[in-house]
Amino acid sequence: MRSLVASLVVASLMTASGLAAKAPSKQPDTIWYFAVSGDSRNCGDVVMPVIAEHAKKDGAAFYWHLGDFRAIYDFDEDYRDANPRANISEYESAAWPDFIDHQLAPFGDLPVYLAFGNHETISPKTREQALLQFADWFDTPQLKAQRLQDDPHAHAIQAYYHWIERGVDFVNLDNASDDEFDMGQMEWLKGVIRRAASDESIRSLVVGMHKALPDSIGTGHSMNDSAQGTVSGRMVYQELVDFRKQTHKNVYVLASHSHFYMANVYNTECRQADQRNILPGWIVGTAGAVRYRLPKNISGTDDAQTDVYGYLLGAVSPDGTVRFTFKPLTESDTLAGEGKSFSPGLVDECFMGNRSSYVPDGPARPPQCP
Repeated sequence: MRSLVASLVVASLMTASGLAAKAPSKQPDTIWYFAVSGDSRNCGDVVMPVIAEHAKKDGAAFYWHLGDFRAIYDFDEDYRDANPRANISEYESAAWPDFIDHQLAPFGDLPVYLAFGNHETISPKTREQALLQFADWFDTPQLKAQRLQDDPHAHAIQAYYHWIERGVDFVNLDNASDDEFDMGQMEWLKGVIRRAASDESIRSLVVGMHKALPDSIGTGHSMNDSAQGTVSGRMVYQELVDFRKQTHKNVYVLASHSHFYMANVYNTECRQADQRNILPGWIVGTAGAVRYRLPKNISGTDDAQTDVYGYLLGAVSPDGTVRFTFKPLTESDTLAGEGKSFSPGLVDECFMGNRSSYVPDGPARPPQCP
């Protein structure tokens, strides 16, 4: 009980200090921007402040983090550099406050939206603990008002939510664990899609989550990794395809989880017979996590990069269409910006090292899309 009270006190102080996401102000109906990336464990304390700096320079209305804030199963390299004597228990207690202090605080007044990744549910952490720690970001006045508008009885905070901004419905899904999407989230999403279909003011859906939906080019490290993820993720994909066919509104799907950048990730062999079944999709796990190798077969994508950090900048036109551009960061950007407080040795290791030999390949033959 004492720890719960302490956490609520901290949350209240954070709200007062302005660290939590704030509702964006209304702007003229012209092109506007937002930034998104995910996976900021390992070297995120070095990379994320520079993402914040550049996103603000780009005029982004908000930043959307698609999950995996800290490693949890082992020390993040940036944390270890700053705390060489800490033991694992001290690290596990400090990991999420470290993320808030070094990765969220640099955004200042720029609103930040959070999705949970699988590392937010690695033992000893749980989704419930994460919701308590990050309540200020999941229960902002804007998100609470939208939640209660959708359902006046929905007083509980969930790891999935949505918000509507200038004709775009942004949908934040929770697939941080293998039991998602569960029935509750599926029913909630159907309601969001149904209302977006009938609302003439909504011109686009932008759907973000940690793991890519099943049957993507990155299928070896996605919702295909679990039976529940495969089944429920395919259902969500079909719901989005049907929404686009029936309403002729735009749909865009964003994910991270794999630590590289890739565009057009749902342009796979099993969908190419009917182009209407290919949703525009991106993987952007480039906010500091150890960099993976690209899958062997990337023939469907028109842009794939690894050993790179950066973020996706979305440019939203008045008609609701979104043009996405990947904005890479260099080591010189980091040394010239907020990251200059870190030792050059750490920055060098984050940019020249921080690599894994892991290749997130799927089955030898492409999956059969339902």
